[in-house]
Amino acid sequence: MHKINEHHFKDQGPKEINLREYFTLIKKRFWIILLVTLIAGAGGYIYSNMNSTPLYETSTRVIIGTGEEEMDMNTLMVMITDPMIMETVANELQLARSPGQIAGQIEVTQIEESQVVSIKATDSDPETAMNIANSTAAMFKQEIKQILDFKGVQLLSEAELNTAPINTDQNRTLIMAIVFGLMTGIGLVFILDAMDGAIRKEDEAEDILGVPVLGTISNMTKRKFVNKKKKTKEMAVRGETVDIK
Repeated sequence: MHKINEHHFKDQGPKEINLREYFTLIKKRFWIILLVTLIAGAGGYIYSNMNSTPLYETSTRVIIGTGEEEMDMNTLMVMITDPMIMETVANELQLARSPGQIAGQIEVTQIEESQVVSIKATDSDPETAMNIANSTAAMFKQEIKQILDFKGVQLLSEAELNTAPINTDQNRTLIMAIVFGLMTGIGLVFILDAMDGAIRKEDEAEDILGVPVLGTISNMTKRKFVNKKKKTKEMAVRGETVDIK
């Protein structure tokens, strides 16, 4: 018997499996797939929350060069994030940040080569982002008069509170973790099945033992055993009744 088992494990070729057996195998060990998927999903959720801070963005618009005053647009746009103006913004909002840090939170863009300029601010707090954008526009209009004696700046629209984060990669990370866990779980199920040396088919037994299979024994569970025992008693009772008659 030991030699037979040794021959079985050494010389057993790849298992032939059909689509129905795939589903049966997955159903049988579904708990493994579920467990691995839950672990991977939980890991992805923890990672995304610990390593990603929600960021909020909002913007205000100003018109530069209104009236008869004219000045180079690029120069004026650079002046918006000038350290002097950024320091004024920090003081007004009472932010413990350097002018360079605040300037790094601001993006200045010209709208389609027009005189309209967008001042976009980003921060981990939506209200702070709104205040930085509005304060920057107001301080720029105020300070540019003194620095360059330029009065051609008008506020077009104020920044509004935006509570929707712009970095939505957290959900993406979670989804990728769940998919990875699902695929890993399925792969693990098939690996365990490939390592299982149990004989499941009659032709496998014939190939290993070299003799034909004469019969098979069905899988007897406790429930089947109780039902069969009960059925046997009922048949015996009916038989005795017939004999009496």
